[in-house]
Amino acid sequence: MRKPETIERLYLDFDGFFASVEQQARPALRGRPVGVVPFAGTEHTCVIACSKEAKAAGVKNIMRVREAKAICPDIRIVAQSPDLYRRAHNALLAEIASVIPIDVVKSIDELSCILSPRDRADPYDLAARIKATIRDNIGPYISCSIGFAANRHLAKIACKQDKPDGVTVWWPDMMPGPLLSLSLADIPGIGRRMEKRLYRAGIYTVGALLATAPKQMRRLWNSVTGERLWYALHGYAVQAAPSQRGMFGHGRVLSPEHRDLEHARNYARLLLIKAARRLRRAGFYAGRLWLWLGMSRSGGRGRNTNQGRRGRSWFAQMALPVVNDDQAVLNAFERLWALARRDLPARARIARVHVSLLDLSPAEMRQLDFLLNDDVQRQKWEAVTGALDRLNARYGKTLIHVGPWMPPPGGYAGGKISYTRIPAAEDFW
Repeated sequence: MRKPETIERLYLDFDGFFASVEQQARPALRGRPVGVVPFAGTEHTCVIACSKEAKAAGVKNIMRVREAKAICPDIRIVAQSPDLYRRAHNALLAEIASVIPIDVVKSIDELSCILSPRDRADPYDLAARIKATIRDNIGPYISCSIGFAANRHLAKIACKQDKPDGVTVWWPDMMPGPLLSLSLADIPGIGRRMEKRLYRAGIYTVGALLATAPKQMRRLWNSVTGERLWYALHGYAVQAAPSQRGMFGHGRVLSPEHRDLEHARNYARLLLIKAARRLRRAGFYAGRLWLWLGMSRSGGRGRNTNQGRRGRSWFAQMALPVVNDDQAVLNAFERLWALARRDLPARARIARVHVSLLDLSPAEMRQLDFLLNDDVQRQKWEAVTGALDRLNARYGKTLIHVGPWMPPPGGYAGGKISYTRIPAAEDFW
């Protein structure tokens, strides 16, 4: 495997992205501590993003709102605006691409670029040009931190070292020095469980981790991922393994006043339709539907519920005949929901719902299955669903749908942003 002799990668991470976009869009929030929450109207939720002013006061992501207010009484709590963040993301990508080609977008607020020979010679100038372009064409309240290193993994670690609005360059001849002052938890790919496993193996520091052998890292991770991490940390040009789509799904935390079974059903149903739309746009069919319900602490126990770290939950799944139309997935959903009603007490309190379409098949594989394509009824429903998709796309909103359509409070059902997913404009219909 090749080991670069100079920096080859840039990694960019926007600082407090959701909160800084809110500050850029809303002058009243500028210079003030800001916390972004999933939905307004309740303090029984967490801060999912906070501004640099809030962080300076001690507020952290995934902190309870009440705790954040106790630490920082002046904090402004605002409900998330996923469509605003999506539009800001697209505008920022366009500005960055005018300075340097973007190699891969890792999330709503992270991306990586391959450096040209000119940029390798003067990374600080490149970083300054990127920051100036964002400041001049988007605004001064959205900042980013940038890391440079021999590979993407090291560049990602580097960009976290001088937040906010920093620039960190790790030349190969500096390594592994900058890594030795970090904790194991600072290394992407080492979560809490992996950290405990490393402790059991007698590895307590990054220095000890670097002293292992590649095959030992493979055994510790029980996969080639550990070996790839070893080579990445030692400065080799590791190529990330290609990812494969495994599912399409959506989840939702329900507002406290809507945690009864009927509201949970309506919201889960809507989320499933949104997931099926994404399935079709990506050109896939699904062979399995999975439904999960998370009960609040005051919910009834019922049958077939599990007790986990986050409370009681109920789940069930059902095979699908390799489909992607709304009628087929909704029919399966109603059968699963009947099981939920059977198992759960009538007054169950449902705090969270999640639906997933799994066992995916590309459309081209589905077309080769003559038995499936011989189902006239299925062909009819697929044609109906396709017509609905085209009509809704024409008007840019959900104009016609199958059955009830009851978006939950707070909006953005199916349009929420996750670490690995940036919603499309269609996800907000």
